[in-house]
Amino acid sequence: MDAKLFESLVSTPGISGREETIREVVKKEIEGLVDEVRIDRLGNLIGLRKGSGSRVMLSAHMDSIGFLVRHIDENGFLRLSPVGGFDPRTLVMQKVLVRGKKEYLGLVSPQEPPIHKQKKEDRDKAPKLDDLFIDLMVPAEEVKQNVSIGDPISLYRQPEVTDRAVTAPYLDDRLGVYCVIEALRAAKTSAEIHAVISVQEEVGVRGATTSAFELEPDVGIALDVSIAGDTPGIEGHQRGLVQGEGVAISVMDSMTISDSRLVKRFQELADANGIKYQLDILLGGGTDAGGMQLTKTGVPVTTIGPPVRYVHTVNEMALISDIEATVQLLARFIESAHELSLEW
Repeated sequence: MDAKLFESLVSTPGISGREETIREVVKKEIEGLVDEVRIDRLGNLIGLRKGSGSRVMLSAHMDSIGFLVRHIDENGFLRLSPVGGFDPRTLVMQKVLVRGKKEYLGLVSPQEPPIHKQKKEDRDKAPKLDDLFIDLMVPAEEVKQNVSIGDPISLYRQPEVTDRAVTAPYLDDRLGVYCVIEALRAAKTSAEIHAVISVQEEVGVRGATTSAFELEPDVGIALDVSIAGDTPGIEGHQRGLVQGEGVAISVMDSMTISDSRLVKRFQELADANGIKYQLDILLGGGTDAGGMQLTKTGVPVTTIGPPVRYVHTVNEMALISDIEATVQLLARFIESAHELSLEW
């Protein structure tokens, strides 16, 4: 695994609607792998690898969940408005990066006394997002001078790479971006490939929708993480994906029913190349495939990606073997994409 690339992708802020910093990082990585690179009006980064036959759109979103500054009180404490979905239980006493005129490290705290002064019956109450505030650890006057309503707030934590696993905020979906870059690096292609690093997926797959409308692809493949259910508290039929069993190939999620011919194609490629895979039905959540599928007269789509534990927290975790399986399967797909024929 390219640890340097991975760490760069997961450490760079870029919440939905404020992707400019992460876009520049990805642009530098992808420029040497495609024939043309451009940025569309919504902010999607689109790399074209010229070819013939099928026009294939790969889409991985660069945006992440986060917050906006909603209010600054007289003491310089910030209130936050969510951008994307959060479980407030995972946010207490976490670090965040607030990007105003200057960047500040902040602490997310509940508005309640320390545990030593709490009543016993109040200690197990789950916090709500409205109960949380951010302490920037600087005087109120400095906060008011350099931070404004609407400034972006990102989760902040050092990524870790071991010989087996990776953990960081924003594996969703910087791992998808990583897989697109690495697959383009590994594969020669004859088909026309449009690698879209999309914006605003976390707030309604907006970037994939607008870019697909322009590109009119014959096939759309989303690269995104899915939910690993192999942890305590998730048993039996609810478990779904298991880490270490390879790349997930989506059959259905809450936004998309995958094209059965594409699902079969990915299965055949995986079997032929000794790549471990598992089929995925995700009952909650969707991917860029949902935006691509409903473009104009419709696009055959599916999603592939690594199973991830603890999605939408500061400590998402994936196995390197599952990430590498995703890269290899995507590379084998785009190498043979010119052979695709999806006419009914």
